[in-house]
Amino acid sequence: MALTSTFTSLNLPVKNVEQSKAFFTGLGFELNPQFPDSENTVAIVIGDNLQVMLINHAFFNTLTERESVDTSKYAQMTIALAFESREKVDEIVNTAVSLGGKLHAEPEDHGSMYHWGFVDLDGHLWAINYMNMDATQG
Repeated sequence: MALTSTFTSLNLPVKNVEQSKAFFTGLGFELNPQFPDSENTVAIVIGDNLQVMLINHAFFNTLTERESVDTSKYAQMTIALAFESREKVDEIVNTAVSLGGKLHAEPEDHGSMYHWGFVDLDGHLWAINYMNMDATQG
């Protein structure tokens, strides 16, 4: 039996909640009004059933007994999102770079899948994708 979730939240440690909030709202994502932001956290809606909780490092460290990853040296995960077009992928990555993010590799075109990525202000890796479902329907 598969588990299902009605809502998923990724918790990411950040250096500065306000700067990260400006970065992600600058990409076009919205704040989740059900989770009021504070100096410690802000909730960014990424999709219908997905949000990212941006949590300052000090508060994040109270939520776990483990040390958080130094994202300047290590990748803990890649957050992969799919969008409706190649143009939207390019728009998001270019906007991320204009807001202070960094490119993560060059765009890759695999015919039915177009992929590009960026690194956010705190070193988290984001893979931005477009899947041409018509091309995959052989």
